Amino acid sequence: MNITRENVDALNAVVKVDIAKEDYSDKVEKILTDYRKTANIPGFRKGHVPMGMVKKQYGKAVLVDEVNKLLQDALNKYLTEEKLDVLGQPLPKPQDDINWDADAFSFEFELGLAPEFEVELKSKKAITKYDIIADDKMIDEQIERIQKQYGKLVPQEVVVKDSEITGAYTNEEKEIDNTVTLTLDKFKGKSTAKLFVGAKVGDVVTLKTKGLFDDEHDLMHALKLDHDAVHGLDIEVNFTISEINERQLADLDQELFDKLFPQEKVTSVTELRSKIKEDAEKQFVQQADQKFLNDVTEYLVENTKFDLPAEFLKKWMQTSGEKEMNIDEATEEYEKSEKSLRYQLIEGKLIADNNVQVTMDDIKNHAKEMIKGQMAQFGQMNPSDKELEDIAARVLSNQDEARRISEQLISQKLLEVYKEKANLKVKELSYENFVKEVYGDK
Repeated sequence: MNITRENVDALNAVVKVDIAKEDYSDKVEKILTDYRKTANIPGFRKGHVPMGMVKKQYGKAVLVDEVNKLLQDALNKYLTEEKLDVLGQPLPKPQDDINWDADAFSFEFELGLAPEFEVELKSKKAITKYDIIADDKMIDEQIERIQKQYGKLVPQEVVVKDSEITGAYTNEEKEIDNTVTLTLDKFKGKSTAKLFVGAKVGDVVTLKTKGLFDDEHDLMHALKLDHDAVHGLDIEVNFTISEINERQLADLDQELFDKLFPQEKVTSVTELRSKIKEDAEKQFVQQADQKFLNDVTEYLVENTKFDLPAEFLKKWMQTSGEKEMNIDEATEEYEKSEKSLRYQLIEGKLIADNNVQVTMDDIKNHAKEMIKGQMAQFGQMNPSDKELEDIAARVLSNQDEARRISEQLISQKLLEVYKEKANLKVKELSYENFVKEVYGDK
């Protein structure tokens, strides 16, 4: 067997594989001999079929199969030994005139080669890394939510501005009959809230669905209808009041602190505020990191210049999926995925240049921490190491889950590389201002 390569240019090559008779003849002969032993052909006893008849009936199919196996093994071995960094898979050049009665065969494959390039993390313009803080306003709002959650309901005679009202939305034509508990601040207009103020248990308030809430999802929940049913819905519904309550806020005392933080010692409002701030800012880190990661990724894709073997990749995409595509479909798919492919190559280069590695121990430890956190949510605060080991083993037996964790860890390690080596500026701001700056004031 002989394999040669011709580089068309820096991104494309053609590999030629020449297969001689001695490369496959012994294997084909052995398979045909085995066929002869088991062939069940009318008129002949098993094992006594003439070899000529076996070759005539099975010879070409066995030859084609063995040559193809030999071809794939040789090609894969060649790519590995030559350390060729290829994109997609080798594409066989069309051959309509293969003479399978010949002794020797030649096959050609097109290769798309990965480009060579350098990655510069130090951008001229600094990339913003946000440091999101929990300000006093957020902490005050969180404490009020906690006090409401742990407070008690006191029945009221009439509805006032801050009442919690239980009742049923009904509309006979649309078969709406749904009981909910609501507060007046949920309605879009002040005029709607005024319809409730002063009402008593048993009173019926008639409402128009159009413009009742800011968000259609609130209307879906109120009427227990799906998205299509509430879209553009403009009808009247009756709300029959069955309960009116005042929610009295829970006292900020030791009993409440112990309910909130049974595993930690919180003994004052100052410590409560500190703990709420700490917990909130831990959650903000992930959101800020994701924004930073997105911005670095965008910078790298836009500023790391290299060419791709575009025509090869379009041809490869035509046949690589479950459904074969024509060239126009493949071109459209390539244009959609080009940015992602570029980042994959950049990421691979950064992983190699910075020696980013994830070991099996890293994956297992991450899985155990993830499981421990999930168990804590259900009150299992101190699982044994054996429990964690056993559950982690079951989780990681799923290859997709193990790969997902591995990719997550690589992303985390690359994030640390970016924080260390990229040109960044830290901007501290509240969560409310972060949302306004990053996503717009909605």
